[in-house]
Amino acid sequence: MDRLSDYLIFCDMDNTLLTAKEGIPSCNRTVIKLFTSMGGRFTVASGRPPESIRAALGDLSLSLPAISCNGSLLYDFQSNRVLRHASLDQNQASIAIREILLKFPRIGVEVMAGAGEMYVIHANPYTHAHQVDEHLSGISCPLESVPDGWLKVVFAGDPETVRKVGQFAKGRYYGRSNYFLPTNQIYLEIMPTGVGKASGMEQLCTLLGARMEKTIVIGDYYNDLEMMKKAGYSVAVANAPSEVRAAANEVTSCGCSEGAVGEFLYRFIDRVTGI
Repeated sequence: MDRLSDYLIFCDMDNTLLTAKEGIPSCNRTVIKLFTSMGGRFTVASGRPPESIRAALGDLSLSLPAISCNGSLLYDFQSNRVLRHASLDQNQASIAIREILLKFPRIGVEVMAGAGEMYVIHANPYTHAHQVDEHLSGISCPLESVPDGWLKVVFAGDPETVRKVGQFAKGRYYGRSNYFLPTNQIYLEIMPTGVGKASGMEQLCTLLGARMEKTIVIGDYYNDLEMMKKAGYSVAVANAPSEVRAAANEVTSCGCSEGAVGEFLYRFIDRVTGI
């Protein structure tokens, strides 16, 4: 007979577990605490660095290490240490940043490096909102002053500009060591090739000796798709785009702000335990 502890649940954060303005709905907090108290294993898979994840979670404890920076970091909050670190090809990423800034001078540019520290290369209202909404302490500096160990690059702007930046990047060749990943309508990222939330999930399962067929992913956006497809079971929140909902095994009846994660977990507890 299955137990809750047999499963590993990976939950996206923004627009899945929480909203930037309202935070984590109280029902999500309540059910996650119930789930983990009963032996359930729950963590987050997010584009956020550890500092931002910690601030958003507050008194909510994770029972597994987190997938941070879209898979570039595996971070254990219980021991406060980085378990895995994947780096960009900094030369290729630097060339892309310089070309994109020449073509789109109003785009915001951030580089995350080290253990998720954020360096603001070119500020705009979207980078400012990013810092405020996700409780990030950014360091403003020129590109050449960013320390080694780049985790990812974030381009931030209005949806139309970000779309155009993505189209421009597709027509350019910046080498094979990095790739471009849309993570939100207002964010486009450069990530190390082969690195993403899915690879982070696979690495964590390997570290824990866990089986992939016992993984469950809850997500809302295109950057969750690969992870959802590799998981044993996938859940899309009701506010996800149609392509993401179509790829999921299950879709919640309510959206993020109404407590979609709590809705699924409550049903899952009942499904497994019969309580």
